[in-house]
Amino acid sequence: MLSYCVRSVLCRETRALQPSRRHRSTSSSDDPHGVSGFMQLCVDRHYVSPGQTHTELFQCGMSCVYGPLGNELRRNLLEQWWHSVTRSSAQVFGINTLCRSEDTAADGGGKLGIVESSCLKHIIEKQDLSKEQLIQEIETLIQRSRSLRTDFLQGALEQFVPSLDLVNRKLPFGLAQFGPCFLPSGGSGCPAEVTRTSLTWFCSPRTSSQWLDHWAQQRLKWWRKFALSPSDFSSTDVPAEELEEATSRGVRIVYSFPWGREPLETLWSRGHTELLQTHKGVHSKLQCRDGRKSVPHVVSVTGNMDRGVMAFLSNSLQQLKKEDSNQKLLRRKVLKLHPVLAPVKVALDIGRGANMELRQVCEGLQQEFMEAKISAWPGYLETLPTSMEQLNAKYDEMGVLFAVVVSENTLESGLLQVRSRDTTIRETKHISEIKNFLSRYISAADKL
Repeated sequence: MLSYCVRSVLCRETRALQPSRRHRSTSSSDDPHGVSGFMQLCVDRHYVSPGQTHTELFQCGMSCVYGPLGNELRRNLLEQWWHSVTRSSAQVFGINTLCRSEDTAADGGGKLGIVESSCLKHIIEKQDLSKEQLIQEIETLIQRSRSLRTDFLQGALEQFVPSLDLVNRKLPFGLAQFGPCFLPSGGSGCPAEVTRTSLTWFCSPRTSSQWLDHWAQQRLKWWRKFALSPSDFSSTDVPAEELEEATSRGVRIVYSFPWGREPLETLWSRGHTELLQTHKGVHSKLQCRDGRKSVPHVVSVTGNMDRGVMAFLSNSLQQLKKEDSNQKLLRRKVLKLHPVLAPVKVALDIGRGANMELRQVCEGLQQEFMEAKISAWPGYLETLPTSMEQLNAKYDEMGVLFAVVVSENTLESGLLQVRSRDTTIRETKHISEIKNFLSRYISAADKL
């Protein structure tokens, strides 16, 4: 299957694709915010896969090919988002809707449709068709195509009635979902993918404004919880001229990147117009109880977690300076990601000693960490000689919380050297303590 923007599919077969997005320059002569250095760090430390296409997509807040650490960071972020909305005091249920729907893009009204390339090619290769007939057949193919979702709102509105039995028709309650969505191509013909989160909240008409304020406060608090510099995250009302159709009010959660503020989540007070349209205006099956019978209003919360990943990477990056023993100024880059979000909690390395025996100890620790769901980096598998200073610099840039060194002393006494990313202090701990120490540290950080 190939994706096509239904408005431009006719002409795309006869011209080369042209890039439509205007990417921010990252050349050294036109990079006052250090964007190129930041993006290179993301590539070097396995957050984004190498290649200009991936870094440009990532910088634009769209899904790219992540490296192992970037994929784990996004997974951790989505997991925390899911817990924050489904384990709150309010009733929120998780749902899953198809990325493709049976709804057709009959009028090409801004929807994204998918067609099989072989079907399109078969029509184009028909030699006996006039230009008008060719256009007609392609338009028919487009009209019959399934549409790609651009958000989760429609799916949640469709699931409203089936969900009423869960709450005995009592308001308020919400439906949550996350996954890939697709954005219009902007004329290039290639829709962009983005990882979206969605909370659709159903409440009584008289409380919808208060619920919008409630969720705006909760979402801002959530973003700031994991931030090294919370003030970089803020909320702002959407100007009246930017309100979407069927919305009466909006709030954006934004992050202040070095190049400017960009939205992470958008909240809308949507009224009940779209809910009525979805269910063909049948008030009786939509009415709920909240002191009185009424058709609920909708508050939607939509987030971009690809941009969220970039926001936390940008927010956590610190460039520190210190002098070594020879009074030489050293620069140290550290990704001080929140312990809950950090993709790697501990790195395992070996010092001097019986190499084979030390590796076996590391393998045993690695297995323990896996069982405890503590992500570990197998630095002991590295074959090139590297100083501990170089290893620590590498792990700081990766955002690794602790570096553990197993040495010959470990074989004799069971003692390990543990270095903290945030304090750079080295401590000695017994091998039997390290798993519980890490578990307690991460658990305590999650409760802050």
